[in-house]
Amino acid sequence: MAEALEPALPPAVEELAQAVLAEACDRGLMLAAAESCTGGLLASLLTDIPGKSHAFERGFVTYTNEAKHEMLGVPMEVLDTDGAVSKRSARAMAEGALAHSRADVAVSITGFAEACREGPAGLVHFACARKDKPTTHREMHFGDVGRAEVRMRCLETALAMLRDQMTGSAQPA
Repeated sequence: MAEALEPALPPAVEELAQAVLAEACDRGLMLAAAESCTGGLLASLLTDIPGKSHAFERGFVTYTNEAKHEMLGVPMEVLDTDGAVSKRSARAMAEGALAHSRADVAVSITGFAEACREGPAGLVHFACARKDKPTTHREMHFGDVGRAEVRMRCLETALAMLRDQMTGSAQPA
């Protein structure tokens, strides 16, 4: 059980996290996460599950553009032109997490939990990179459902992308 997040964590998200870690363990794969709007919540979840958390290699919490650039190598041109919440930024974050870790699969999350001048509440871009496989991308519009709900939905989407990338059912985008 994910003790640190319980009882706030929906059972379906915890079950998906358990399944993702089991899949990674079964396949001998290491996972990484590059997070912005979730602030490390995915890393916390994946390290809170006993007996399987060793499949999580590392997490990057890159809330600012500078952190995305310095820690993950996201080009400033991408951040300046497309913005931190964009397809190109999400892809660069996931690919950067893979390049700056020993992980085999990396997922990124970048979005707006609340409305701001840069974009609407609930707009989130995800990407999932795997060595020798195409990087996948999803753009989600969760709406103005509140910070906590956006973050929970982000966990579910990111976990599903990790699962799909490991099982080969991921669709490149």
